[in-house]
Amino acid sequence: MEEQRAETPVPVGNPDGSDINSSSSDSVSRVRNLLFRRMLVGIKDGRFFLGAFHCIDKQGNIILQDAVEYRSTRRSSPSPMEQRCLGLILIPSSCRTSCHVDCSIEEQLLLLSLNQ
Repeated sequence: MEEQRAETPVPVGNPDGSDINSSSSDSVSRVRNLLFRRMLVGIKDGRFFLGAFHCIDKQGNIILQDAVEYRSTRRSSPSPMEQRCLGLILIPSSCRTSCHVDCSIEEQLLLLSLNQ
C-alpha cells in the first residue's frame, strides 16, 4: 500500500525558538530556490562536478546529488574530458573555486545579491 505524505513548510527559526531577522530568512528562501537545480562546481585541482544541488551548510560546504565528475586527461588545452558518475558528494568550501547554477538571468542576479 502506498503511503501519501503531505508536504508541510519547514519552520525557519533559531534553535532557541526566537525569530530570525528578515535578511537572514530572505537569504534562506533564496537558497531554497536552488534546491534540486543543476549546479556546476569547480575545485582547485581543475576538476568539475555537475549535479543536483541538495544542501549547503553554514560553512559553505555543498552536497550534490547524482553528481558526475569531469576532469581533463591532459594538461594541454584543449584536452578531452574524462567523466565518471559519483552519486551523492560533499564539496568542501575550502576546495571550491567556482559555482554555477542552471537558471535564468533574473535568478542569477538575485543570487548575486546573496553576497551583500
